[in-house]
Formats: sequence, structure tokens, C-alpha cells
Amino acid sequence: MSVFMVIIGLFLMVLSICTAVLRWNEMRYRKKGLPPGTMGWPVFGETTEFLKQGPNFMKNQRARYGTFFKSHILGCPTVISMDPELNRYILMNEAKGLVPGYPQSMLDILGKCNIAAVHGSTHKQMRGALLALISPTMIREQLLPKIDEFMRAFLCNWDNKVINIQDKTKEMAFLSSLKQIASAESSSVAKEFMPEFFKLVLGTLSLPIDLPGTNYRGGFQARKNILKILGQLIEQRRESEESHKDMLGYLMRNDDSNRHKLSDDEIIDQIITILYSGYETVSTTSMMSVKFLHDYPTVLEELRKEHMGIRARKKADEPIDWNDLKSMRFTRAVIFETSRLATIVNGVLRKTTQEMELNGFVIPEGWRIYVYTREINYDPFLYPDPLAFNPWRWMDKGLESQSYFLIFGGGTRQCPGKELGIAEVSTFLHYFVTRYRWGEVGEQKLMKFPRVEAPNGLHIRVSSNRLTD
Repeated sequence: MSVFMVIIGLFLMVLSICTAVLRWNEMRYRKKGLPPGTMGWPVFGETTEFLKQGPNFMKNQRARYGTFFKSHILGCPTVISMDPELNRYILMNEAKGLVPGYPQSMLDILGKCNIAAVHGSTHKQMRGALLALISPTMIREQLLPKIDEFMRAFLCNWDNKVINIQDKTKEMAFLSSLKQIASAESSSVAKEFMPEFFKLVLGTLSLPIDLPGTNYRGGFQARKNILKILGQLIEQRRESEESHKDMLGYLMRNDDSNRHKLSDDEIIDQIITILYSGYETVSTTSMMSVKFLHDYPTVLEELRKEHMGIRARKKADEPIDWNDLKSMRFTRAVIFETSRLATIVNGVLRKTTQEMELNGFVIPEGWRIYVYTREINYDPFLYPDPLAFNPWRWMDKGLESQSYFLIFGGGTRQCPGKELGIAEVSTFLHYFVTRYRWGEVGEQKLMKFPRVEAPNGLHIRVSSNRLTD
């Protein structure tokens, strides 16, 4: 009996302490003018609930506090906006007291020169250097031939095999980008580079707690290893004095044709940015396209028809070119619909550089603002029958220019690699649907927050598309 009473006493004491800590933390942020909401635990905030519950956490908070509320996620006090009109205003007015506000873990791991972290004239310089690498001319003349060559080789000999398409698309996205960045050395550095890169990605969405075994520690250590690999690569190229027609070669040029000269640190962070942004979007869009095409046979039939028509105009081993890419109207629609329905990007973060008023509330300097755009993708007034996979809705190109179209970001921060990413996924789909047919194997479990992923893999049995044999 006495032991039982001791246990009850300890339980009540712990409960009282936890309640007091939570109340103290709420009082810290109970300033006049702040939006309503809860802040959770000191340091950790509501990060666990945010990452585990995702959309349900957002819906529950919106039901309690409306479309504009405060929280504490990923180590930062944050205001979350689920108001479409306000979100557009925030995205279009970066210079007016708002700058990129990505989590500290992402800033530490991707680097201080990462294009998502800088603003003002530095952002303009970095964005100019990036756009020069992925302009339509560069895609047409330099990048598309590399992408095509890579995809043709990568998608060989998949028939009569069970493959994990999630692992394959991750590998594909990384290796394709690496080939565009450093063509000559991509094969030799890939084995060492790829596992470090995957650890880096995992660490970017984590609490910035530097303890052994944490994703943050693993990601930060992976960054150090990647800096060493890329630093050695730059040094070797300088010593060889050879000319290279790839992204790294362009970034290292010192002649007058390079209007956006960067330091070595900026070059390395630019490369990491290109790899990171392309990897997330290209791999997930490719995987989910395969999933949706399997689930919607009429869409697959229409897509295969478009690509078989392109192959019919070509010799057996002739690569696809810029005109072929531009003719893939239905493929582009499939990519947009995949991005919408899977919601590969849930929102963007900004940070206040001064105390400012938004939506009738006062937001302190240094707070994050999470522009949450996920719900827009399922608005039945914007997308009739929003849970259906219907690429035909995108065949009217006017849908791309609508103000609520935020799949690729918005304002001055719209994804600069949008067209390059579309070119990569389009080329992957071209060779995949013309060469193969497939069926799913086993139970397919999908998570859609904070990243779209299949925890146990997404396995498919691949067979040859006999029409191309």
C-alpha cells in the first residue's frame, strides 16, 4: 500500500512540474498583440506534434485559433498563416521587413551562402549565378543531352525485376544532378558522396540539438565530409587547368563571360543547394508519378500515347531534344497534378527583421512566419474534385498563371529550378513508360508529412513494354 502511495505521489509531483513548466513557457510568449495559439515545451515547443501529426496538427490549431496562430516549431517561435490572401501578400513583400526564415538546422547544414538563406543584393547575386546555370538555353544545349544520356543508361535492364521505386528515384535524382554539376568526375565521387548527401538531407528538418545520434549531428557531420569532397574537386580542377562544360566549370570561370563570380565557399554552397533542391522535388515527384499512373490506368494510357508518338518519330537510340520536351504537354500536366495531389512542398518560411503588424497582430522581430500552402491544393473551388488525380485540368495553361498557383513557391522566391526539374522528371517518365509496364508488390504505405515518403519502400514488379521491343 505504501509503495502504491509513493508511486501516486511521484506521478502527481511530475504532473505538477510539467504543468508548471508548460504554463511558464506560455507566459513567456503572452505579449500584447500576439496571435492566439500554444507554444508547447521550452526549447522543443510543439515540434513533435508538428512533425508527427502534420496536416492534422494544423487543422486542429486552425479549429481552435483561426487561420493565423502562434506556435513553437523546429526551435523557433513561429506564426503560422493558413490564409491564402495573406500568404500571397507575405510572399510578394519580402523586402518589407521579411527575409527567408528557414529552420536553424537547415541553415547550418545547407550553409550560410545557400540561396534560401541570403537576401537583398547577396540573394540577387546568388540567384543570378544559379539562373545562368539553368536558363532555357543551358537546358536546351548543355543539360538536356546530359539528362537524356543518364536516364537512358539508368533505366536499362529493369525488366523482370522487383525494385523499390523510392530508392531508385532517390538515386536517380542525385546522380542525374551530380552528372550535370561535375560530368567527368561524377562516377568517381558518387560512391563516397551519395551516403553523405542522404544524411545531410535527413538532418535539415530536425531540432538543432548537437548530440550524438541525432539527425542534426549526422547532417552537420555529413556537410563537413561533403565540403572536403567538393573542396578537393575544385582544387583538382584548378591544378589541371582543363575546360569543363558543366555547372561546376561555369561557376569556376574567371573570364568576362561569367557575370556572377562567386568565392569557393559560395560555389560549394551553390552546388549543395542545387543537389538538395533538385533531389527533394525530382525524386519524390518521379516516385509519386509512378504511383499515381499505376492507380489511374486511363492517365497512364494517355501519357504512354504521347511518348510513343515521340519515339515513333525517332530512330531507336536517338535522344530526345528540346522540341520533344516542349511537345510533352500532357507530361507537364501529369507532373503538376502529381505535385498538387501529393503536396511535395507544404509551405515556406519567412523571418521578421523588425517588429511588424500582420492581420491585425503584432509579430516580434526575429520570429518565423510559416506560409502554409498545403490546403490550397485541395480547395474544391480552385480544383473541382480535388482528391482525384486529373492531369487534364492542367491542359489549360492559364491554370499555371493563377495567383493561387503556389506549387513552386511564389514572389521573388519562386523555385528557379522549376523548368530543369520538369525536364528531368519528363525524361525519366519518357523512358520509363515507353520501356516498361509495372504492378505494385505488397502493401504500399505512404506518409505525406513533413516529407512524402514510403516508410517501407514502394515496391513494383517491372516487365518489358513489348510494344517497344
